[in-house]
Amino acid sequence: MPATLEHANYTVSDGDATAAWMCDLFDWHIRWKGPSLDGGQSIHVGTQSQYLALYTPGKQTSEKPNSYHTRGGLNHIAVVVDDIDAMEKAVIGAGFKTGNHADYEPGRRFYFHDHDNIEYEVVQYD
Repeated sequence: MPATLEHANYTVSDGDATAAWMCDLFDWHIRWKGPSLDGGQSIHVGTQSQYLALYTPGKQTSEKPNSYHTRGGLNHIAVVVDDIDAMEKAVIGAGFKTGNHADYEPGRRFYFHDHDNIEYEVVQYD
């Protein structure tokens, strides 16, 4: 049996706010929330089998350099949806700006950045 991806963990400025828009847009739920490393907080948001661990440190965070030019940088996180047009309307309705639309074999995609300038890709497969 091949390995499956369970979660990814990354730093955000406000885990509660990020988890809230993810629950609203992606129909996810908070699986767990609690204290974490260095006085911070972690929130696990996603589905029963996969999630994102949103870590907010207990101290001030700083802006990251361009991840596409930083070894080990997080370039984007992708989600798959059944109706990309409805999801784009919802993303725009949540206050995010979409861009970089493309049709490619075997589907369609667009991207948006959240309040922490983290890039998300939304994909619909044919």
